[in-house]
Amino acid sequence: MRQSEQVRNTTETQISVSLCLDSRKKGEIITPVGFLTHMLELFQNHSGFEMHIRAQGDIHVDFHHTVEDIGILLGQAFSQALGDKRGICRYADILLPMDEALVLAAVDISGRAYLAYDVSFPSSHTGNFDLELVEEFLYAFVTNAKITLHIQKLAGTNAHHIAEAVFKALARVLRRAVKIDGDNADVIPSTKGVL
Repeated sequence: MRQSEQVRNTTETQISVSLCLDSRKKGEIITPVGFLTHMLELFQNHSGFEMHIRAQGDIHVDFHHTVEDIGILLGQAFSQALGDKRGICRYADILLPMDEALVLAAVDISGRAYLAYDVSFPSSHTGNFDLELVEEFLYAFVTNAKITLHIQKLAGTNAHHIAEAVFKALARVLRRAVKIDGDNADVIPSTKGVL
C-alpha cells in the first residue's frame, strides 16, 4: 500500500495528515475552515484516496496559515506515499465541467515542482472563504508533492462552482497519474531512471 502519515505543529497550526493512495475507504476530514473541508471531501471522493486530516489553526487571524499548512502536509504525504514512483502512469489531464464552470487540469508527477495557475473568480470570497487561498493551497501542495500542475479556468461565473471544478479536476488527474501502468508496473517512467 502506498501510504504516508505527516504531522506539523507550529505556533500557528497543528495538523496531522494520513494518506493512502490505494485504499478506497472513506477517511475523515476535520478542519476549522468549512469551505476547505468541503473541497477536501470532494477531493477525497474524486481521487479515490483515503485521507484522514485533522487541523487546528489561528483562524482568529485568518484562514491563510491553516489552508497553506494543510497543503504542505498533504503534498509531503503524497510525495512520500509515491516512493520511487515505479510503475505509475505519471501524466494525466482532464477537462472537468461543474455546471457552467469548466476547468482544465494537467499533471506530470515529475519530481519537479511547478504550478501554472490561471483561474479567476467573479468575487473575492465564497461565504467567509478568501478565494485567493485556492492558489495558496495548490502552491503549497505542488511544491511539497514535487509535481508539475497546470490549472486553467476555461469558463465559469459562479465562484463556488469554479472552486469545486478546480479541486475535482486536481483529484481526477492525480488519480489517473498515480495509477499503476500494467504494462510497465516495474518501470520508473523516465529516461533518467529516476523521478
